[in-house]
Amino acid sequence: MRKIRAAFVGFGEVNTPREFIDKRCEAAAEMLSSRGLEVIKTPPVVDDEQGKSAQEARLALNGEQFDVLIVCIAGWIPSWAVFKVIEPFKSTPMVLWGLSGWQEGDRFITTADQAGTTALRQPMTDMGYTFKYVVNYRNEEPRVDEIVSYATAARAVNLMKEARLGMAGYRDMKLYGTMYDGVALKALLGVEIEHFELLELDQLAQGMNEDEVAKVASDVRSRWKFLKEPAAGTVENSVRLYLAIRQKVEQRNYQVFSYNDVDGIKKLMGCAPAGAMTLLHEMTPISSVPENDALGMVTQLMVRTLTGQVGAYLEFYEFMSDGALMGVPDYVPKEVIDGDITVMPNSFGDFAEGLLNVSRLKTGQVTMARLTCTDGEFALHMTLADAKKPIKWEEAGWAPPAPQLPSLEMMFDYPADEFLKNVMSQHYIISYGDNTKVMMDLCDILGIWIIQ
Repeated sequence: MRKIRAAFVGFGEVNTPREFIDKRCEAAAEMLSSRGLEVIKTPPVVDDEQGKSAQEARLALNGEQFDVLIVCIAGWIPSWAVFKVIEPFKSTPMVLWGLSGWQEGDRFITTADQAGTTALRQPMTDMGYTFKYVVNYRNEEPRVDEIVSYATAARAVNLMKEARLGMAGYRDMKLYGTMYDGVALKALLGVEIEHFELLELDQLAQGMNEDEVAKVASDVRSRWKFLKEPAAGTVENSVRLYLAIRQKVEQRNYQVFSYNDVDGIKKLMGCAPAGAMTLLHEMTPISSVPENDALGMVTQLMVRTLTGQVGAYLEFYEFMSDGALMGVPDYVPKEVIDGDITVMPNSFGDFAEGLLNVSRLKTGQVTMARLTCTDGEFALHMTLADAKKPIKWEEAGWAPPAPQLPSLEMMFDYPADEFLKNVMSQHYIISYGDNTKVMMDLCDILGIWIIQ
């Protein structure tokens, strides 16, 4: 992902010695630059009687493209001088950052930074600004992590507006929880899901160059670990579908993709998509979830733009009193696999043989998340879990010998009933590590209700 673009404006009262303001604002901006942010700075602003300093800063920011505006208060400043700068950028997320003083011998020196921030916080709220309020605590390290988290979320808002999501077909298996309100989604994120027909994929697959199909199939056979020999044509069918999906994805520049799985590709095209999707995730950075899961796709986009991770989907199979067994009956991205890509040719029920991905998944701390929408109001349900190696288990219905599906045991540090009372879908999106803070910042910017 591109760097976070942060505009930075420092403020201090006109009668405060200029060197105190300049030096501390420069140090604050450098802290952000050292964390990888692209910082666009103006000279610090003072409350001169004519407002010339504020006007110059405002004009310097005009025409600049940035994700977040850092309003750095380095001393007491009458509020009008701040609003004169920031008012044209009211639609941009901001950080109201109050610096702290310094120790000189046995004395602590302050420029009344927090007099400035406390005079601003409530008026900014009342005027409808979207911002995070951060103050440095006396004699403690500056809270740069909190600012970077919020700036990351602000970048994600802009990245999502630029993103394209593609969906082949709609409402697989006549499910209810996978549908969405397109107008509400557009209003919230500026995101549209672009729909197209499965016929396009079928036509592309049937028209693939057979020499290319044979070459990719040969590469797959040499690279993946097969637990048994596939039937004739199984690998080639997966490759044709992969090449068709990839062509469509690259043509439309999709960042996230979903498709009609059970009632679509399996039933109408006669090809299980697991092998094709495994190959797609191995060869491209795309995120995906099956079964036309619209808000699952959007959750993946949130995870992707915040963390850079693929945001793999898992679904629930069993619950324990303090956790859940989660797995997938088809494919997992290479990014979350522990070891080699391992496939097992197999069939489920009346569906034809496909290349079921049975790879082991990485363990460790994960963040589980799911976006939902009720009456046009969006909420994000998320929790942390300790992802552990699963017990030996199988799903009934697979041709014997039944596979061990890619899965994890998600262990909560609270009773599972607390999770179950808010569970939103069979699909949850996982990312590795504790990403709750940055996701909360994103929800704060967008006005999404958080459920934990």
